[in-house]
Amino acid sequence: MNYPDGQLDHLVETACLAADKARSITTYWFRAAMDVGAKEDRTPVTIADQETELAIREIILERHPEHGFFGEETGILDSESEWQWVIDPIDGTKCFATGMPTFGTLISLIHKQEAVIGLIDHPILDERWIGVSGRPTTHNGQPCATRSSKTVSSATVYTTTTDMFNEQNGKVADQFTRSCKFRVFGGDCYSYGLLASGFNDMVCEADLKPYDFFALVPVVTGAGGCITDWQGNTLTLDSFGEVLASANPILHQQAITALNQL
Repeated sequence: MNYPDGQLDHLVETACLAADKARSITTYWFRAAMDVGAKEDRTPVTIADQETELAIREIILERHPEHGFFGEETGILDSESEWQWVIDPIDGTKCFATGMPTFGTLISLIHKQEAVIGLIDHPILDERWIGVSGRPTTHNGQPCATRSSKTVSSATVYTTTTDMFNEQNGKVADQFTRSCKFRVFGGDCYSYGLLASGFNDMVCEADLKPYDFFALVPVVTGAGGCITDWQGNTLTLDSFGEVLASANPILHQQAITALNQL
């Protein structure tokens, strides 16, 4: 779908304003004394997660009151709107809570299930990737691109943690990643930014929620890569949570075939 440049520019400005505000909060709390609680699903949460999401939501809904909002911490507001902002205030809360600087803020805007804008922001590292429908992905304002690896055996692959897999897909992921050139653990959303900038070839993960993956889609695809579920299907609000990102279509198709033969 084509969107007027003026409309997209205004929406990107909103995403950047929200990310700038998020930076001010997460940097304030980073490596500060704080309690780390647990949500019902036993995932960690901090005051920084909560404050950051509320600040992002306030900026977005003040500028776009007709839009919907779906945040990891505050849930869904106005799910009937054609435009939905999908937010993860701190992707990598475990890293954040233990002083690791690779956590990031994920801000995405979807229109009728299409990811129109994706922003990955790493405040401590001062790195920001922005993907916009129909435009090249940028890293700190400069265009970036994925690399040209064409075979799984020559590709590097990231996985944040083996804890994200269940017994069944964990066996598949283990065999698949072992067939690559080498695998790296950790990274959260940073892995996808590195892929978009041509530093790694694939990311293979599971148990991701819409606020974990929607921002990644325009970033990866705008840099020349592919990102789908493990069957090659487009990621939607109803996606199961298995996500594969690859540096280019040839590698992606080979990886999808390999995953589904295991």
